[in-house]
Amino acid sequence: MGNLVAIVGRPNVGKSTLFNRLTNSRQAIVSDQAGTTRDRQYGKCEWCGREFSVVDTGGWVVNSDDIFEEEIRKQVLVATEEADLVLFLVDIKNGVTDLDVDVAQILRRAKLPVILVANKADDGKDLYYQYDFYRLGLGDPMPVSAATGSGTGDLLDIVVGRLPKTSGELLEDGIPRFAVVGRPNAGKSSIINAFIGEDRNIVTEIAGTTRDSIYTRYNKFGFDFYLVDTAGIRRKNKVTEDLEFYSVMRSIRAIENSDVCILMIDATRGIESQDMNIFQLIQKNNKSLVVVVNKWDLVEDKSQISIKTFENAIRERMAPFVDFPIIFASALTKQRIFKVLETAKQVYLNRTARVGTTKLNEVMLPLIEAFPPPSIKGKYIKIKYCSQLPNTQIPSFVFYANLPQYVKEPYRRFLENKIRENWQMTGCPIHVFIRQK
Repeated sequence: MGNLVAIVGRPNVGKSTLFNRLTNSRQAIVSDQAGTTRDRQYGKCEWCGREFSVVDTGGWVVNSDDIFEEEIRKQVLVATEEADLVLFLVDIKNGVTDLDVDVAQILRRAKLPVILVANKADDGKDLYYQYDFYRLGLGDPMPVSAATGSGTGDLLDIVVGRLPKTSGELLEDGIPRFAVVGRPNAGKSSIINAFIGEDRNIVTEIAGTTRDSIYTRYNKFGFDFYLVDTAGIRRKNKVTEDLEFYSVMRSIRAIENSDVCILMIDATRGIESQDMNIFQLIQKNNKSLVVVVNKWDLVEDKSQISIKTFENAIRERMAPFVDFPIIFASALTKQRIFKVLETAKQVYLNRTARVGTTKLNEVMLPLIEAFPPPSIKGKYIKIKYCSQLPNTQIPSFVFYANLPQYVKEPYRRFLENKIRENWQMTGCPIHVFIRQK
């Protein structure tokens, strides 16, 4: 189970710089895959064999120049509710401000480890100012410079030392995990209740080890899977529900701990920026996806035309990944609820699809010959052979070319689309690698 570390602090203390420093310590995040750089607020960090997720709360403020102190307090509250450890950033050159004192007060009440990080300690003289921060009552300040990277190794040592040990889970292997995610009020709890129904005794609940993910074992009608439910468990703090940051923090764990994500969209409100944020989290974690348009019973015009329009709008927003099922359902009237489970099961099975090398070459090589990669600087790119990599988490295909560095993203997408057209891989992400032959 991954741990979650949140970076909090007032504006301009260098939260994003520190975030970039921590997450880029691992090259995988800065990949050339489309869509990994848009959401700069969430990433993974690896240090001494421990991997954890990092969330930059600063990235959630729309206009960070005139940000209200109230907003910052809210975010700190959400961070203390959801994270396993908080990095509280202060500016060593500025000294303690009133807002720092406020934030420190919230953090002292929280029952989780907090590390006070005095950022912008760019040269030796700055280190003398760190002693001012002892009056925040959060223990020793840790002087670092996120810009130059000095002190960040020591900081990571402390982080890894203070993260709670994740105990092993009681879940059986090989049983798929479905997570229901979406923004507040899209009907997550209702659909989970509709799945489980009144006879809850068939369903066993196993409390997860990460703060409150509850795994519900669902075993009837020929289905057998765990529902990862993070919805209605936590007491509602003084945090207002519409905080965008809140629903994303909520979703991170559920998404990381699942195989298939069921993304709920409210039919009465259409697709919104929060839905997109959650969708990007699903993509970044390479999870399979089923989109459920809930509250379909409330929509007046249910003609084929309106269904098509709605589908196209969703796929347009989520492009380039468009090969996923969309189901119009209603948790209230239980319309097409069963279909959601069937589709999720199918999408899970698609992850394990294997394509024989001979068959793959038979289909793909003529296509590549008909549409070869565009030549660059007068050099022709030839792809002679392809195969699927064994034992990968998601279907991964490798194409061997004479000049792999010249094969650009659009052509890779072309190859992916052709694979999707010929084999059933709906809803599941695919990796396409181009290697030197």
